[in-house]
Amino acid sequence: MREIYIIRHGETELNKQGIVQGRGINSDLNDLGRAQAEAFYQTYKNVPFDKIYTSDLKRTWQTVQKFIDSGLPWEKLSGLDELAWGVWEGKPNTEDARDAFRDMLQSWQDGDYTAHFEGGESVQDVYERLKQPMEILMSRPEEKTVLLCMHGRAMRVFLCLLLGKPLSEMTEFPHQNTVLYKMGFEDGKFSVLEFNSTVHLDGLVIG
Repeated sequence: MREIYIIRHGETELNKQGIVQGRGINSDLNDLGRAQAEAFYQTYKNVPFDKIYTSDLKRTWQTVQKFIDSGLPWEKLSGLDELAWGVWEGKPNTEDARDAFRDMLQSWQDGDYTAHFEGGESVQDVYERLKQPMEILMSRPEEKTVLLCMHGRAMRVFLCLLLGKPLSEMTEFPHQNTVLYKMGFEDGKFSVLEFNSTVHLDGLVIG
């Protein structure tokens, strides 16, 4: 069985402030995010990864930088980028913003997957572009053990895609910064080997 470690990037300052970044804001990890990345590295550095995949946004590759520095092959796939939240990206976490997001998430849960903010993407858009990274994972059997770093909302969509679940079930995949979903791939099917694992964060002192 092939194994794919899918993790969310470490914390950024905007994450901390509850501000949505989306595809359009290319922020750096903050101190806690770097500590989370280090904790993940220390826990999983002995896993024999064959390949690293990240999105085009630097918060993903900063999270797995130590693995990259160790000489592992690394490929950026724009298909793994976060959902674009359009006009709401980078906006303060106000009541208006929270209301808008609540309404949008409700639309998706109700099955309106094409709903999107002005200038942004729908979850259906993200689902479609994630098919390319999925095809790549499926078509490279020589990559037995893969580390893939991406984003919260896109990760939930990706897990639905890999597991053949409807997008209305996105909410069933909780996530926090550097959370791990370890997936198996065998006989053309993906399965969950570890669900929402944060074992690497157990000893981390949150400053």
